[in-house]
Amino acid sequence: MNLENLYRQVILDHYKNPRNKGLKGYPKVRIKNPSCGDDITVEAKVSEGLIEEINHEGSGCSICCSSASVLSETLGGKTTAKAEELIQKFYSMIKGEDEGDEELEEALVYQGVSQFPARIKCATLPWKALERLLKGDDDE
Repeated sequence: MNLENLYRQVILDHYKNPRNKGLKGYPKVRIKNPSCGDDITVEAKVSEGLIEEINHEGSGCSICCSSASVLSETLGGKTTAKAEELIQKFYSMIKGEDEGDEELEEALVYQGVSQFPARIKCATLPWKALERLLKGDDDE
């Protein structure tokens, strides 16, 4: 099995079996992409600079919805500073500016998105929501 097929399987698994789906009432940010229909809400429980839990809810394409699931697993349990650093690394990888970093864990499966500019926003939408949330821009 080649790497591209493995990445596709990981994305489909997170789309069909999303981790941490369902909101629990923590501060949240909702972002919609009207051009493609993606609509995602990301919430996080943050305490003393540590992201204790990340949850998500929404609808959209497999790239967006799976990315929210991967985000919740990759950044949950990290400090807010580390999460912000990894968000920037994710953006650089998605834009094709670098190959990514093993610290991104399963988020590395989105490396190929850089070849499809129309899909970049799909992959980054949940990450943008968490980034806004960590900056204190919640929807509450």
